Amino acid sequence: MSTHAIELETEYGVPTMALHTDIFHNVVQSVRQVKGLAEAPHAFVPQPVMGKSAAQLRAYVDGDDPVTGRPFMQEIIEGLTQDQSATSDGALPRTTPRLCEPANEEELHQTFADNHWTDYLPIILPTEERVADMLAHTAGAADTVVGRMQPTHNRGYWQYDVEKVAVNAVMAGCRPEYFPVVLALASSGVSARGSTSSSAAAMVIINGPVRAEIGLNSGIGAMGPYAHANATIGRAYGLLSQNLQGGSVAGTTFMGSQGNNYTYNSITFAENEERSPWQPLHVQKGFAAEASTVSVFYGLRSNSFCLGLRDYWREHVRDMLLGIEPNTPPVFLLDPITARLFAEREGFDTKEKLIHWAWQNATMPSARYFDLQLIQNYIYPRATFGEEPFAAMLAAGDEELIPMFREAEINIVTVGGEANGYWHIHGAHYRGTFSVDDWR
Repeated sequence: MSTHAIELETEYGVPTMALHTDIFHNVVQSVRQVKGLAEAPHAFVPQPVMGKSAAQLRAYVDGDDPVTGRPFMQEIIEGLTQDQSATSDGALPRTTPRLCEPANEEELHQTFADNHWTDYLPIILPTEERVADMLAHTAGAADTVVGRMQPTHNRGYWQYDVEKVAVNAVMAGCRPEYFPVVLALASSGVSARGSTSSSAAAMVIINGPVRAEIGLNSGIGAMGPYAHANATIGRAYGLLSQNLQGGSVAGTTFMGSQGNNYTYNSITFAENEERSPWQPLHVQKGFAAEASTVSVFYGLRSNSFCLGLRDYWREHVRDMLLGIEPNTPPVFLLDPITARLFAEREGFDTKEKLIHWAWQNATMPSARYFDLQLIQNYIYPRATFGEEPFAAMLAAGDEELIPMFREAEINIVTVGGEANGYWHIHGAHYRGTFSVDDWR
């Protein structure tokens, strides 16, 4: 809200007052500083507003601002009538110092923790020698710009170079030969520490020859802490996200209400291409089979789980899909045993056929779909503006079944070591596939 208010005030000359709930007080202050208008007018009401009656909400308006203690409506009137042209330009810097002040090891670890540069697990201190070893494993110069990132769409981008990414790869414990994979993730511009109140996380899937070259795990335990490459590359992605986007501090630049344990290493693993009956993910996304890539997904707030395919598997899969929040499309993560059951026994000889079946069968009544809060937040407005297919879905009768997801957004990946035919469906948005080879 602060971003939109500042834009209306500065670009269009419209007197504007930003209104927030009090839990976002620190975030509001940070956004206003980033945008260069630290004194932009604003007011707060108590959190939450969800579930409150009209009378309770009216009491918020008639009462005092819980942050300032001043009458809420008085702040509104003053904010809309007083001249705001003299506000400061207190924009925050978009970088950090290259080197820390000299100190012993214990003091340096404390410095990193105090500055919120870690995930609060032990780190490897990024000495100049260690960073140089990392830099030796890419053709990119230390000052080559890799990308830019921000924790939210209104916070403002930070730009970063190869050396800054190397610092975070060292901190995470990566071996230098992993560095091109970490650079590919950094080049995505997708933050693994995005600040959404719904506490999203990232997932990374690695394809191509690099899997064998650096010992990535695609088999038993691939999605757990059982391979150095998987664990440290995923951790590096999280650390570089928080440090190179300008921070990820709970209550200030991170507002995930509950948090998400997946953010520790962003569920990083390799696809088991050799045991899959289908094309690997990166080939589906337009890359050559011999290319090495990383694919990034974002969401990971809902998950359903199953074993094998029995007589009523169709009903079971429908139930699983109903357990995925409809604003976030499903990603099937299938052990090779289950992938081959789908392909050889049930006739889904391509991923596309199984994706089409899932799209056709993941349905719910229109009224129930549009009653979901996230659908109200993000899909309903697009439907009312006439965007298809959402407008047609909104026009359907209350009990008419409509698709929960868009077919093009459903994905399937084979991973696991065939200890049993277990499989998951995660809710996650595909955010892109990025070349590792570009950073060798």
